[in-house]
Amino acid sequence: MTGREFLELDSPQRRLYLERVKRVETIHKLLNELPKSDQNLCNHGSYFLAGNASLCGLTANNFFRKILNIRKAAIISALPMAVIPFISTVAVYDAFLHDPLFSGELDCQVCAVVRGGLIGAVVGAFYPIFMAIPVNGSLAAKYSSSPLPGKENLLRFWLSVSQPVFRKMRFGVLIQALTGVFLASKHHGVYVKVLEQMKPSRDPEEL
Repeated sequence: MTGREFLELDSPQRRLYLERVKRVETIHKLLNELPKSDQNLCNHGSYFLAGNASLCGLTANNFFRKILNIRKAAIISALPMAVIPFISTVAVYDAFLHDPLFSGELDCQVCAVVRGGLIGAVVGAFYPIFMAIPVNGSLAAKYSSSPLPGKENLLRFWLSVSQPVFRKMRFGVLIQALTGVFLASKHHGVYVKVLEQMKPSRDPEEL
C-alpha cells in the first residue's frame, strides 16, 4: 500500500521525497559555489583521517611482528594493513557523517562531532589494531616464528601479546579521535555556510 501511495502524484510520501531530492541538489549546487578550500575540505577531508588509519595499521603491524619475531612477508603483511583501513575509514566516514550531513539529515553539530570522534577512534585506530592480530597470527603460525599455544590458552596468549601494543597505540587512538572531531566540526562549518546561502534574501522594502 505504501508503494501505491508513493506512485500517486499528490501523495505526501512522493512530495516529501521530491522535496528531499531538491534539497540535496540545491546543497550540492551551492557547495560548488564555495571557495576551493571549502570544496577540497568537503570532498577530500576524509582522506586525511584515512591516511592516519593506514599509519595506525602499519604501526600496529610492526609492533606485532617484533613481538612474534616475524622476519618474512613484510610486504604481504603491510599491504592489507595500509589499504584496508584507508578504504574502510573513507567508506564509514562518508556513509555515517559526510553524506547524511550534506543531504540535510544531520543538522546537529554535537551529533556530527561525536560521530567524527567515534569514527576516528574506532574505525581509524582500533580497527587497524585488531586487524593486525589475525594477519600476524597467521604469519607466525606459517613461519613458526613464535610458539603458539593450544586452543585452550589461545585467548590468554593474544591478550598478553596485545596489551603492550594497545598501550603503545594509545596516543595514536587519541590523535585519530581528535582528528575525527576536527574534520566533523569543519564539515559542519561548511554545511552551515551552505545553509546561510540557502536563506532567501529579504527585500528591504518588505521589512
